[in-house]
Amino acid sequence: MNKKLLLIPLALLLALSLVAIGCPTTTPTTTPPTTTPPTTTPPTTTPPPTKDSIVIGAARPLSGPNASIGDAALGPLMQLWQQQVNADGGIYVEEYGKKLPVEYIIYDDATDVGTMVRLTEKLIVEDKVDILFSACGTAFISAQAPIANKYGMVLLTAEGGATIMRDALYGLPYVFVTLSFSDWYQLPVFAEMCAAKGAKTAYVVSIADLHGVEYSGVAAIEFPKVGIDIIASKSVPITYTDFSLLVKEAKAAKPDVFCCFAYPPIVIPVTAEAMAIGFNPPAFICGPGANFGFYSVSFGGDPSMIEGVSCFAVANPKTSPEHARHFSELEALVGFPNLDFWGTPLYEPGICDVWKQAIEEAGTLDQNVLRDYIATHHFQTRLIDDVYFEMFGDGGGLMAKETHAGEIGQWQNGMVEVVGGGDWPATVLTSEWVYPKPAWPTP
Repeated sequence: MNKKLLLIPLALLLALSLVAIGCPTTTPTTTPPTTTPPTTTPPTTTPPPTKDSIVIGAARPLSGPNASIGDAALGPLMQLWQQQVNADGGIYVEEYGKKLPVEYIIYDDATDVGTMVRLTEKLIVEDKVDILFSACGTAFISAQAPIANKYGMVLLTAEGGATIMRDALYGLPYVFVTLSFSDWYQLPVFAEMCAAKGAKTAYVVSIADLHGVEYSGVAAIEFPKVGIDIIASKSVPITYTDFSLLVKEAKAAKPDVFCCFAYPPIVIPVTAEAMAIGFNPPAFICGPGANFGFYSVSFGGDPSMIEGVSCFAVANPKTSPEHARHFSELEALVGFPNLDFWGTPLYEPGICDVWKQAIEEAGTLDQNVLRDYIATHHFQTRLIDDVYFEMFGDGGGLMAKETHAGEIGQWQNGMVEVVGGGDWPATVLTSEWVYPKPAWPTP
């Protein structure tokens, strides 16, 4: 019975096949056999992490002896630059595909080198800032530079030169110096200016830190080169207070040139004591300190009191229309007393503009890429047509001499006039140097 049941389906299949053979047919469309491609996993593209801002870190002297410098030099410029950049939507960073505003993390180093070192490492290691801004002061920058280099953070330095750093730059590829070196810029120029006026003797007072050591040391080389004898060279600590004795000794020596290579806490009382006892040498130069607007109002609020005092200065509003804009914008923000005629004409193009252009052109915040870009490119800026760094082998760089519109300034009629500079084409003098300087006016 089971065998009969199995025959039924077979017979049925045979009948169906015969019917199909007898039916009209159509040419079938031949479809090539499909082959299933091997399964592959598409490459994983990791999008860059989301980012809402460019975080800039700085350990700055918000208090202590150097606070007046920080408040009048890079500090106001940082504030102005942030406002201008963020008003434009930020800095475009290609790897994030958008503009990112700038924000700061600023710690107070209290004008203490050890504190600055610790805070710099905190900014890099713990806060993981995108950009590191400069400390304030020659000794401070000299201590900060190797730390930045150790962690591969680009450092564009500000208020400080440190002549000893020039040779050190061969081993500091991430460090770029924007301000100056005493033996390359100001003092050779100033010594020649004094000699041309017939000066024969000089008296030097300096602060007992790296700035004072370097400037007094270079003075001891440059003045004798042009026939000027250094009568005495006195070094005083930042805590020194007996300025009456110091200035009386200088007056008794009757020098043609008096130099005070120190910071405002020494420069201002030394100047006041010179006024008080009538010590009025033909040339009287101080710095840093006399290059700031606050120097002119530190003696009873009367700028005429410091008529004829010389200082280190790069530019003033007369240097160019662009410099007039630079100083007017800063003055509108922080007032005339917080203008800097030595540093900010270099910090705006050499720090702010270089950072912005390098990030936009390189398209990244990667420090290695940015370092190489800054080291190998020229930058067109608002104040200086061509900013670039002279590189020291495979190491760091020094802002080219051509970036300095001037070197020596002098207070004339309530303004720092640029009265001395090098021989390069960029030198722009805004007035003649007055030698001998006028007598101190009677208060």
